[in-house]
Formats: sequence, C-alpha cells, structure tokens
Amino acid sequence: MILGWRKRRIARHAGKKNPPGNQEMELVIPNHFRCPISLELMKDPVTLSSGITYDRESIETWLEAGNFTCPVTNSMLRSFDQIPNHTLRKMIQDWCVEKQNYGVERIPTPRTPVTPIEVSEILFDVSASSLDVDQYRCLELVQKIQKWGAESERNRRCIVANGAAAVLAAAFDAFSNDSVERNVAVLEEILSALNWMFPFDVEAQKSLGSRASLGCMIWFLSSKDLSPKQDSIVALKELLACDQKLVEKLSDFEGVNEMLVEFVKKQICPTITKASIMVIFYMVSVAYSSSEKIKLAFVKMGLVSLLLEILVDSEKSICERALGVLCGLCSCKEGREEAQSNALTVPVMVKKILRVSDLATEYSISTISELCKYGRRDEGKILVEALQVGAFQKLLLVIQVGCGDKTKEKATELLKLLNPYRAGLECIESVDFKNLKRSF
Repeated sequence: MILGWRKRRIARHAGKKNPPGNQEMELVIPNHFRCPISLELMKDPVTLSSGITYDRESIETWLEAGNFTCPVTNSMLRSFDQIPNHTLRKMIQDWCVEKQNYGVERIPTPRTPVTPIEVSEILFDVSASSLDVDQYRCLELVQKIQKWGAESERNRRCIVANGAAAVLAAAFDAFSNDSVERNVAVLEEILSALNWMFPFDVEAQKSLGSRASLGCMIWFLSSKDLSPKQDSIVALKELLACDQKLVEKLSDFEGVNEMLVEFVKKQICPTITKASIMVIFYMVSVAYSSSEKIKLAFVKMGLVSLLLEILVDSEKSICERALGVLCGLCSCKEGREEAQSNALTVPVMVKKILRVSDLATEYSISTISELCKYGRRDEGKILVEALQVGAFQKLLLVIQVGCGDKTKEKATELLKLLNPYRAGLECIESVDFKNLKRSF
C-alpha cells in the first residue's frame, strides 16, 4: 500500500542535489508492519491466541465491541490475552529510523497497559491507607493511579471499570472527616483523579455526598489555586447531576450562593463558569423545602441582570445553561419582577428563540410565558415589546418546524395573547428564518 509520506530533499541533510524527476518519492510500508484492521503502521503490535498480530488499539476496539473472533481468520478466540510482539515492534522502530529521510518519525516504545489485578491491588492499598488516615502513603498511591491514567485512555477505562471512583471517593470522605487543612495535598490529588471518572457510581455518590466531603469541596472553592477550585465545582456539578437530592444539603452551607454568583460574574475560566451556572440551575430547578428561599437569595444578588448581560453574547453551552437558570428564577415572584424591570429581558428572550438550540428555545418561550402569565400588571407592555422584536412570527415558526408538547402549548398560549396587539406593531427579523429545516 502507498502511504502519504514523501521523501524530503536529500540536500537538507547531505548537501547534495536530488536526481531530476526524483525530488518527491512515495514510501511503501511493508505489509507485515501494517495492522490488518486499520491498515496503518502498527505502534504497539500484539499477538492473539490465533497467532495473528494487530495494533493494540485496533484489536481492543474490536474486542470491546463484543466480537469474540479473530478478524483475519474468523476463528473463535481461545483467550483475549494480547501478547506484546517485541520482535516486530523493534523491526518497525528500526525501519522508521532507516526511513527518517522520508519524514518518518520513530515510534516510541509503548508502555505496558495496566492490568485489572494491578488496579485492584493499588485500590486495596488506598483503602487501607485511608482507614489509617495515612495521607503520605495515600498520596503516593493516588499519584501512581494518576500516572497510569495519563499514559492511555485504555488505562483509564481499566481503572474506572475496577471500581476506582468508589474507593477514591471513600478515601476523600475519610480524609475530609479527619481534617481538610491537614490533608489538603492528598484531598486535592484525589479530587483531581475523580475528575476523569465521571459519571459517579452509587457508592461514589454516597461518599462524596456526605457533609464532610461537600464541606471539603466548598472549602476548595474559596482556594486561591485555580486547579482545586475547578476540580471542586466540576465534581459538584456531576454529583448534582447524579443525585439532585443533594441540592438541599449543599444549600445549607453558608456562602455557597455568593461564591457561585461570583464565579459567574468574574468568569475566571470557561470550565468554572459553565459548571457554576449548572450548579445554580440544579439549585433553582429542583423542588425542595427551601427552594423559594434560594431563588430569592440569587435574585437579590443580581443574578437576573448578570445572566441577561451574559446572554447578549455567549456561546451555545453557556447560553443554554444561563437560559435554564433564568427560567428557574422567573418561576418566583421576585425573579419575574426583576426580569420585567430589565430592558434586556424581552429582546434577549425573543432573540434566542430558534437561534441557539431546541433547549434554548424551550427555556426562552417558558420565560416569556412566565412573565406574561403571572405579571398581569405589565402583561400588555411585555406583549407589545415582544411583538416589536418579532416574537409572533418566531412562535408560529416554532410550532411549524416542530417542538415538544409542553413548548407547543406555551407557544400557542402566547400567540393568543399577542394577537390582539398585532396591528401596526408586528416586526419580522428575516435573519432568524434562514437555513431552518422543515419538519416535512
């Protein structure tokens, strides 16, 4: 097979001129150096029980897809062991060095993948060290797990599959119960490792949802270092996504709301901003005993105006989250009053319909519906303003191109409310209707 490596000019290396007509030559890779699956040069050749050699990444993908046969011979595999073919790998490396004038780079010697037995052994030691509250031993072990995970995606899958999240979460809870300040180094390392083990299993959720663990993560939110701050807010977001019952427990911690709003306001980094908005979304969207109190607190902190300013010019992922939070805040009286008094509310909500995503459209229509449904005093003003920025035609189009039953119902109600005010007020912004796909 001919591959796309072309010979460099020899003059660059030897100071000689290439023969005329031979300045660029195609390089042929020997067939036995190519993986039978990907047909590319093998980087980590391994041999199966069938005697056929494949590149490790390719054959693992094949086996993980539920195949139990050798791709070449089609025979049933007696075992799934993958024996490294060191001889062939050395030949490939020598060939790469020999062909370096063609632009071929030497393939590095691959690291041996971690095995389930190795993972189980180290997780057993992590559990033992956490029971003894031995932060130095545990830190050493978690750093080794981090090193394994950094070597390959295959290692990460193996580590997660063998229950690492539950063990590390239990260790996090143990060291948090002992003392956050005294065990800060190992707690940071554990939290960093947990950030590539989403979604959490039930046992991990239980450990990380304890008061001690939540308190530790909130403590990290006030840290000056960016890394633990980011790991904590992302972990909280994932934790609430798995178990929204933890919202009430989280809201009991003093200063949490202020920190979340501050993260949204300062926009330290995109990851923290997105995760913070999502945590607030869970806090204002989940029904629990103190939910109205939490919504009121966020409104008093100026979150409504802050979100509207962000929505004027923001990327899709942040826009969806911000609209969701705004919709949640407008479900309470104080939130609606704050939104009604802001000149950006109606223009921004109408603007986001059909502009971002189906989810953003749903949130935008729901917010406008909340303002009209419960804001009777300003309903006429809001409806007139909505017409002036093109709401009527957009709502019609939403129904025509297809939407959820709930959104369709709200859009229909709004159309009925808007209809009496249409004469002489309706505006159409044609740019919003370009490239829309028909539902038929």
